Amino acid sequence: MSLPFSPSVSKNGLVFTSGQVYLKDGKLLEGTVEEQTHQVMTNLKSILEKEGLNFENVVKTTIYLTDMELYEKVNETYASYFKEPYPARETVAVKELPLGAKIEISMIAAK
Repeated sequence: MSLPFSPSVSKNGLVFTSGQVYLKDGKLLEGTVEEQTHQVMTNLKSILEKEGLNFENVVKTTIYLTDMELYEKVNETYASYFKEPYPARETVAVKELPLGAKIEISMIAAK
């Protein structure tokens, strides 16, 4: 089944990624929140690289969490992928995410 969205869309010098969860080989990665966050970031890195970009090009991120108790661990892992000046960011608590995931992250990057 084809899903009605793209992994990323480029428009006017910006690249918008779709939200990524911690899928690996088509299944949600078992493991710690830190391992799951690393998988989300790995998935996003792959999308950015296909656009010729990397995390230094990211200007804004959105993190969705189903439990704000995860915030500190997700934040620590997420931060390891960036250096100052950090991208603008928002973190939003949501009731649920696709596939029963606990974490989803999307990004906007500048070319």
